[in-house]
Amino acid sequence: MANHQQAEKRNRQRVKRQAQHRHARSTMRTLIKRVASALEDKDAAKAKEALKEALPQLDKCGQKGVIPKKRASRTISRLTRAVNSLS
Repeated sequence: MANHQQAEKRNRQRVKRQAQHRHARSTMRTLIKRVASALEDKDAAKAKEALKEALPQLDKCGQKGVIPKKRASRTISRLTRAVNSLS
């Protein structure tokens, strides 16, 4: 347990940030799974819609430091390429 006031504050901030990151990461993974599911079903329209929802979330996670920027970019690239190959 933290003994100093500043250490207690940092711990409160850590817990809050951890919850925000957990929510963002979970949402991002769900949206990626939706795109993958649509790709598996070979449904181009559904895949494009799912991709349109997933891209902003991936960008935001990269910018906020939830995941590394290059990983976000790489994932966006791969998903976009996969969806474009369907149509």
